[in-house]
Amino acid sequence: MPADGPTVSVVIVTHNSRHEIGDCLQSVLAHTPFPIEIVVADNNSADGTVAAVRTSFPSVRVVELHENAGFARANNTGAAATQGRFLLLLNPDTVVSEHALECLVGALERRPEAAIAGPRLVDADGAPELSFGPAIGPWGELTQKTLLSLYNRRVQAAVRHVERVTRIAGPRDWVSGACLLIRRADWDAVGGLDERFFMYTEDVDLCASVRERGRIVWFEPSAEVRHLRGRSASRNPETARLRRLSHLAYYDKRLPRWSRLLRAYLRVTGRGPHV
Repeated sequence: MPADGPTVSVVIVTHNSRHEIGDCLQSVLAHTPFPIEIVVADNNSADGTVAAVRTSFPSVRVVELHENAGFARANNTGAAATQGRFLLLLNPDTVVSEHALECLVGALERRPEAAIAGPRLVDADGAPELSFGPAIGPWGELTQKTLLSLYNRRVQAAVRHVERVTRIAGPRDWVSGACLLIRRADWDAVGGLDERFFMYTEDVDLCASVRERGRIVWFEPSAEVRHLRGRSASRNPETARLRRLSHLAYYDKRLPRWSRLLRAYLRVTGRGPHV
């Protein structure tokens, strides 16, 4: 590593991710032409994740939290142990394609007004993921969920629309935290991820925080990353409850006038978490 430190610090949060982390790390190491450092922040895995990383990837630093501290806190802990000019938050169930990280860094280098860049995420079959969207709120959620429902049902108009919009670069309200590149200066300015979000929605909140400072969130489709979405979530019986808790936390923080209505709706539909 050069004396002036790495260009990119990669932080990967794991929790029982032994089956995914190897492919993820291998792809990052194989497809990064500039100086990097990689930190795996492990949320008390019980499946041998830590041992697997240390055995197969000795250049990767592992930070053990000794409890499941949540996605936001683990990322903040991992980031605090790094020094790169850019910080890449990366899920363990991703595989980085050739030139993807170059394209993300290049997108920010060419746009000093941009704080964050996110890639085009695709599934195992190469189908695009709708990995960006409008700011969370009643109308934004309605439009996003309607589009996702039609897309997941393979309604051709929706499929064509998602194919088209996921190939258009430009500013977005938010991009997915599954793979998110942020300037260190902007990360420090907003204080990292808000730890009131244990899991989910923290990426949307981070993007909102940088946009409040007049900065831009950029979607860069020339960077493509495979996202084997939901593998770790499917092993966690708490996933649905945690998602609702984070959803409520976002409304409490940013849309307090709507928060009571959301809680009432969740209670009426029998989905209100115990908070």
